[in-house]
Amino acid sequence: MFDINLALQIAAPEALLAIGSMILLMLGAYGGEKLGRVVSLLAVALLIGAAGVAANAPLGMVFNGAFVSDPMSVYAKVAIYLASALAVVLGDGWTRRNGIARFEYPVLIVLAAVGMGMMASAGDLMSLYVGVELQSLALYVLAAFHRDDGRASEAGLKYFVLGALSSGLLLYGSSLIYGFTGSMRFDEIAAVAAGGAETGLIFGLVFLICGLAFKVSAAPFHMWTPDVYEGAPTPVVAFFATAPKFAAMVLFARALSEGFGGAHDQWAQVLVIISLISFAVGAFGGLAQRDIPRLLAYSSIANIGYALLAITAGTQAGLQALLLFMTFYMVDTLGFFALLMALSRGGRPIRRIADLAGLRKDKPVTTIAITVLSLSVLGMPPFAGFWGKFYVFGAALQAGYWIVAALGLVASVVAAFYYLRIIKVMWFDAPPEGEGAVDPSPRDAQWIGWAAAAFSFPLVLIALTWLEPLARNAATSFGAG
Repeated sequence: MFDINLALQIAAPEALLAIGSMILLMLGAYGGEKLGRVVSLLAVALLIGAAGVAANAPLGMVFNGAFVSDPMSVYAKVAIYLASALAVVLGDGWTRRNGIARFEYPVLIVLAAVGMGMMASAGDLMSLYVGVELQSLALYVLAAFHRDDGRASEAGLKYFVLGALSSGLLLYGSSLIYGFTGSMRFDEIAAVAAGGAETGLIFGLVFLICGLAFKVSAAPFHMWTPDVYEGAPTPVVAFFATAPKFAAMVLFARALSEGFGGAHDQWAQVLVIISLISFAVGAFGGLAQRDIPRLLAYSSIANIGYALLAITAGTQAGLQALLLFMTFYMVDTLGFFALLMALSRGGRPIRRIADLAGLRKDKPVTTIAITVLSLSVLGMPPFAGFWGKFYVFGAALQAGYWIVAALGLVASVVAAFYYLRIIKVMWFDAPPEGEGAVDPSPRDAQWIGWAAAAFSFPLVLIALTWLEPLARNAATSFGAG
């Protein structure tokens, strides 16, 4: 029997965001740009409120299994909505400083958050696709948000065209899976797959994996990532690199663990290959980069390889590792981009590694913060990124993926070169001739970056005591063994 009260309580975060986004859109449309700041503040309040509602939502399955509320979805939604709120804060200040402030920016992020919430709670193939597309449509517009910048328009067009391709792969894979199982629900698909997956079902699963791999920018489906990171506005890139990837990885884990847990041996082989290619492309592709956003794009590709390795383990330890790794990665990346947005020389934003030369003299605290975040993303102990990779490699070793874990460690060593190069330039290189001092930093971005660095070390040692049990509890809600 359909329980309308339970359905409304479980879907309350998404309903709140959807209704709120419509109100914000009308407020901006009728109030004009003079209410742009108000729209941004209300969007932040809306996202924080949705995170609070999600944290207290009842557990259960509604809409005939299409929408699920469990510890995993609750954990993911709280993280996603809070990261989205920070993205609105960063974007509001950055767009105003660069003269491109539009009230649509926070509204688009709220709409993307609706899609990400659906992705975290997807219980069947239909809600999976609708959630992904709702998120993607908002992201396509955000990528080209700076319409007077040719690079942003190019980034938006590339992202849209390749995104449409990945959506086609998702839809084709879903249709094959439905055709061979007779159901769209993950639990019913799992029952069929447990009895032996047919060849057609495996083909559908491969298409589904390829479509999702594009959304998380895993190699070899990463072609859009460096160009979009380079061309899109910096706060948009900061958003792309955090909340949407977290949502997509949780969806990845849910679809495979709940829908195809009985076919683990088949899909694990595909994920191992994607992980290894991501390690190689991310580590070696970043070596030649001089543009910081492009370098971070290749870094994200490598780190997605580690996240996929956690899913490959097919165990609750792997899912716990996935949540911890993505949480720490999201904090580090958001902090790094926040500090990058806070830096400029002569009114020009700092985008190249060489532009960081001599930063320790002008911005010693920011230099320390960037150093901490770089070492954390790299995975150096005792920073947050180390603990994320520690759990990932631990889960991989327990599941018997020794060789893949070893190659992941090698990739980390290779990637250390470009992170250490950033640190070396900041601390030891002299600024270029004729370059003035670094401009005063805006407080919003600077404080967010400093807070992220403080979380990465030493606050992470305290945060682990409550994050680790939360992640473990969330992992137990999945069908992995």
